[in-house]
Amino acid sequence: MHFDTLKDWLHWQEGLHPQSIDLGLHRAKKVFHALNPEKKQPITITVAGTNGKGSTVAFLEAIYRAQGLKVGSYTSPHILKYNERIKINGLPVSDDTLCNAFERIEAVRNETSLSYFEFSTLAALDIFSRADLDIQLLEVGLGGRLDTVNIIDSDAAIITSICIDHTDWLGDTRTAIAIEKSGVFRQHCPAIVGDIDPPTSLIDCAQKIKAQLLLINHNFSYEKSVNSWNWQCHGKNLAKLPLPNLKGEHQYRNASCSLMAIESLQDKIPVSDSAIQTGLKNAYISGRFQLIKTENSAPILLDVSHNPHAAQALLDYLNTEFSKLPVYAIFNMMSDKDMQSVVTLMQPKIKHWYISPVNNPRTNKEIDTKNIFKKSNIKHISTGYSNFSSTFQSAKKAADNNQGLLVIFGSFFLVSEYLAQISEKMDT
Repeated sequence: MHFDTLKDWLHWQEGLHPQSIDLGLHRAKKVFHALNPEKKQPITITVAGTNGKGSTVAFLEAIYRAQGLKVGSYTSPHILKYNERIKINGLPVSDDTLCNAFERIEAVRNETSLSYFEFSTLAALDIFSRADLDIQLLEVGLGGRLDTVNIIDSDAAIITSICIDHTDWLGDTRTAIAIEKSGVFRQHCPAIVGDIDPPTSLIDCAQKIKAQLLLINHNFSYEKSVNSWNWQCHGKNLAKLPLPNLKGEHQYRNASCSLMAIESLQDKIPVSDSAIQTGLKNAYISGRFQLIKTENSAPILLDVSHNPHAAQALLDYLNTEFSKLPVYAIFNMMSDKDMQSVVTLMQPKIKHWYISPVNNPRTNKEIDTKNIFKKSNIKHISTGYSNFSSTFQSAKKAADNNQGLLVIFGSFFLVSEYLAQISEKMDT
């Protein structure tokens, strides 16, 4: 199979495999070994977790780049362009680079059926194997044990948090979910956990395979002061660190996990204290507490929070940073997410909700969304919009008129819609 454009390749991949999510390693392993029979790979850090994966990768990427190293990062989903998933030194790879990787995958896969995500992960690994990297950072897409990223034996693994999400695939308890996520751990390798109350099942899994378990608030910790923070682990102390460029209390935990991984790999890939300071100040990721200010207009806050744990972090941030502003929300979620819990949690903070349509078959139906808001006894809700643009116009007008804050959250797709709208205006 051959296609001339990235768009055509992606369209074909979407229909190639019968299931959009099909966890398992055997298909990808088979193709990866055909692609890369010598199995050479750079130093690898795998990042799993319910929330915080992308931010943790961003901290690692910024710090290693500040050290002058060549860094590959693989994350998902993308916000605007597919290319964002695969970056080298912070820059998305080109359409041609992706198409060439897809050509190589197609040439060796034979009859092996691959999902959209498996194609993406294999392309990232193939591109990275040819890029002479110093280190590659791999974000798990779903779970850990059976996620395609896990075909690689990492030098260190991070689990940022363990919350109830993706229950159809990972289980409906933290105990079960922790077992799935701990599948990224490897024998005798650092297994870093940023969850402040990890289930015993995770600890048992790490001990069973003799991973080097490193728990936040036990093996490493942090403490904040007014304009800086300190980080420490078994005799190592980093004092007066700059505040993380990514905002929110949870980012201290994500940054701490990143520093623990870096410290654990110092013998393989040394990093200076100055590079750590620079990286903490420069780390950036779209759609996470991303504040956009324009003159004579209400500020806009973008956040891709799509489960109760992430929504709690957003609520804490709003209460800390925007306690005096009325908050208006453009909101929607996928039907496989716990919308009821998110809405109930955010209800006290949101003055008015604007439900935007999302062009995705997984989106909640409007009637189901209305019933969820009815259960929470929320009356300040506007629905019936034809597209994101009309939703945005109504919500922005209300926020502007009442000198409030407009928050766009609940789905990657909503944040993507807004950023695409900005991008179009800049291009014209």
